[in-house]
Amino acid sequence: MSDEQLARLKARLDQGPAAAGHDQDQRWTLARVVALIATMFHLRVGIITTAWQAMRRLGYTPQLPIHRAIERDEAAIARWRRYQWPAVKESPHGRPPGSCSPTSAARP
Repeated sequence: MSDEQLARLKARLDQGPAAAGHDQDQRWTLARVVALIATMFHLRVGIITTAWQAMRRLGYTPQLPIHRAIERDEAAIARWRRYQWPAVKESPHGRPPGSCSPTSAARP
């Protein structure tokens, strides 16, 4: 795909899946990108090769959204990380970290 086609594709991808008729799920899948490329440019491309390479050239990564959720509350996340996470990540006092598996060698 040419740079001009990639720029047009990126503009369309930035509009979101709903603008392309995918209302039920707000994620771009490679199959959806292939269908979008076919519609926009009248090209038949492969999922693994062309579509994936185009997405990588545009800065998209697998299973890693570029945009964050609108509902995301950064202040609440910062509070949780500061006050809750240290308590969660500490192991219970008086017990060494280990396994509770019945096959564990350290079982009493």
